[in-house]
Amino acid sequence: MAGKAAVPCTETERSGVGTQASENAARRQLNRPPRVRFAPSPTGMLHVGGARSALFNWVFAKRHGGALVLRIEDTDASRNRPEWTQGIIDSLAWLGITPAEYEGPHLQSEYAEQHAQAQRTLLEAGDAYYCDCAREAVVARTGDTHRGYDGFCRDRGLSPAGAALRFRTPDVGSTVINDLVRGEVSFEHAALEDFVIARGDGSTTFLLANVVDDATARITHVIRAEEHLSNAPKQQLLWQALGYPPPTWAHVSILVDHARKKLSKRRNKVALEAYRNEGFLAEAMRNYLMLLGWSPGGDREIVPWKLIEAEFELSEVTSSPAFFDVDKLRAFNGEYIRALPLAEFITACQPWLVGESAPWQITEFDADVFVALAPHAQTRIVLLSEIVPMVDFAFLPHPVRDEQSWNKAMKDPAEQILDAAITAFADVKWEPLALKAAMEQISLGLGLKLGKAQAPVRVAVTGRTVGLPLFESLAILGRKRTLQRLADAQRALQQSRLTTP
Repeated sequence: MAGKAAVPCTETERSGVGTQASENAARRQLNRPPRVRFAPSPTGMLHVGGARSALFNWVFAKRHGGALVLRIEDTDASRNRPEWTQGIIDSLAWLGITPAEYEGPHLQSEYAEQHAQAQRTLLEAGDAYYCDCAREAVVARTGDTHRGYDGFCRDRGLSPAGAALRFRTPDVGSTVINDLVRGEVSFEHAALEDFVIARGDGSTTFLLANVVDDATARITHVIRAEEHLSNAPKQQLLWQALGYPPPTWAHVSILVDHARKKLSKRRNKVALEAYRNEGFLAEAMRNYLMLLGWSPGGDREIVPWKLIEAEFELSEVTSSPAFFDVDKLRAFNGEYIRALPLAEFITACQPWLVGESAPWQITEFDADVFVALAPHAQTRIVLLSEIVPMVDFAFLPHPVRDEQSWNKAMKDPAEQILDAAITAFADVKWEPLALKAAMEQISLGLGLKLGKAQAPVRVAVTGRTVGLPLFESLAILGRKRTLQRLADAQRALQQSRLTTP
């Protein structure tokens, strides 16, 4: 490799020195404030796996007094959209990674000249050459559809017109990636083809642009997803060829679903925004994502954020695939919802109560009524979006009837129960204990357990067999509306009986 600086030595020459040098380099990186980066492409919503990588970078930087750089890799003009960039920024802010927490956002497209200069540097040093080979020509020469590029153009001295620029990979030896998560990973140069660093139109590929951007930003640690591990030896060669000290690497495991397959937007819900819009709390999501591949030790799972910041270490991150368990995430969220101070819970529910998606007119919503219902609802939901079916009976003119609940509850002696409830509730003291006592007398008179006797009343008033505590709900709803709904349900039952053959 003509003109190449700091080419990794062969295994014979290394004799263990390269490994020790990598470890020493990692220690030197940790002896100064680290600079890490999160570099998503704006081609869609922020993936939960990307969100975890962002959190790992952020917490690592905070843990060691370093800095986080946000870079938007926007050079794929055919797929990038400005709204995706803003969506990434908004999603990070929801997690707590606000603009005050990072440098940037920088756009990769702003560094086009630095990318072009890196191409020229590598070409002039003999570390790169132009190639006009089509894939079909390579296959025709080698007779192997699986083989990589065969180096045919290495010494042809082609001009740049319409040709791609390839990096001249060393013929012998290996590149060792000393990874804080995976340990020492060695890549034989013989297995690395001369890879493309610039396309025929002159645009820089991801491999080189990523290195130049990281070097320009003085990145010391590259913490990213496992699928980029195969790029690491190529990029480390580029770092060295351009005269930069390579970063310390850390490739975190992939996230898998219940079938232990990599999370995919074709099969799984992976967009962070989708979870936010469903009513997950940022604190719960943040806590859960941090535990995918790392543990604070012991049996702790619901962990205060300050403790996570104080204890997180990349060296303790496992390399095994991490199961993204939605059921467990829901359980986390329920714990966080129940732990909220009541005033914060009420505030957190507002987007579902007074937003465009609310099933009632804004004039039908009574904030005071919700404040009365909130303590009962807070212990029963695991998603903020579940607040609507839990309290809609109090704000809609008529309850939303769940037909399955109706058919189950409105069996004989439902008419007798409703008739007795209308009579008893007409003059009972309107408070939960008195209402419950009246219902207990009705159930006793009919020889029924309280749960079975109150089911028709619950469905008549709320539309469902499950929900908030019944007698507290009736007390809040009021006598007039309660009696009206009981009478409506009674008439519906009578009409059904008259029309049934």
